[in-house]
Amino acid sequence: MIVLTLNSGSTSIKLAAYDTAATNGPARLEGEHYPNDDLDMRAVLDAFLRKLRSPPHAVAHRVVHGGTQFKGPVRIDDSVAAQIAKLSELAPLHNPRALEWINAARAACGREVAQVAVFDTAFFSRLPRVAAEYALPARIGVDLGVRRYGFHGLAHEAMWGRWCELYPELPRGGRLITVQLGGGCSITALDRGRPVDHSMGFSPLEGLVMATRSGDVDPAILPYLQRRLQVTSDRVIELLNCESGLVGIAGESNPGELLADSAPQSQFAVELYCYRLRKYIGAYFAVLGGCDGIVFGGGVGEHVPGVRQRALAGMGWAGVMLDPAANDAARGAEAAIQSARSTVRVQVIPVEEELVLVRETETVMGTT
Repeated sequence: MIVLTLNSGSTSIKLAAYDTAATNGPARLEGEHYPNDDLDMRAVLDAFLRKLRSPPHAVAHRVVHGGTQFKGPVRIDDSVAAQIAKLSELAPLHNPRALEWINAARAACGREVAQVAVFDTAFFSRLPRVAAEYALPARIGVDLGVRRYGFHGLAHEAMWGRWCELYPELPRGGRLITVQLGGGCSITALDRGRPVDHSMGFSPLEGLVMATRSGDVDPAILPYLQRRLQVTSDRVIELLNCESGLVGIAGESNPGELLADSAPQSQFAVELYCYRLRKYIGAYFAVLGGCDGIVFGGGVGEHVPGVRQRALAGMGWAGVMLDPAANDAARGAEAAIQSARSTVRVQVIPVEEELVLVRETETVMGTT
């Protein structure tokens, strides 16, 4: 089966094609990456399809928000598309764009080609109640859909899946902390494959310090800023999403660039970024009752050794110790980076969300 994957984010789109009949698992045939602004989607798809030796049997779409309705991948029909559109209220930057790609793929491939939605939130649909709910009355909390949904599910699932392949002696991966560091950043605590906590919540704004997002803030800040700046609540959220984080502190979104800049504000930005990450890692050791491994993925997690080193500094108490040479050499490739004395494995794993899209599509199509 040939599967076309469309991994649509708020600012970019990644297209890829896989042959699921390959001997060692799905084999990548083609791949392209574009900014997700002002694209002629139909033209992009038509050009990509012409590169394939045969039309796809299915198209897999990453959809960021599945709410509480979608706890696994589904074949897209008009009813599913309508529910994805309704969930745009919870993911206004992502779900509408995903729907545009779904409609473009339907037009380009024809109605006979299956369209499958794979939801980023589905991986976290089994979060324990204590990790999924806020301390709010039901009438303004769960009754209105206000809960912790979790995001980056495909990335965390991909890291966990590869970890299980690397360490089969650990039942379903054991107790694992997965760290996705890109433009958006998140961290998950996994107990034998089940997410038991996750840093992002009602929106992808909660949790770690990110490239342009603030991460955790006191909610009382929002109305205070609204009054002081004399702006709308939507504008305050925009400030927290787009003009905060590393960019807001130091004017640069790339931690690698900031690490190389000796300016005090640049160094402070990285220290805060890594401090928040270290704090979450420590908390997840407590949640899991210990830890067998920590995995770093994403553009920053895979390519910036200095962030990994600073994030895990001083964690010898937990049995976490890096090999400095191995850590420094791990730049964009899979590698174990813990020292010989470390009782916790530390691994860099390149994140392959598209493979999760393909495997989930195989499940929906009944070809696994």
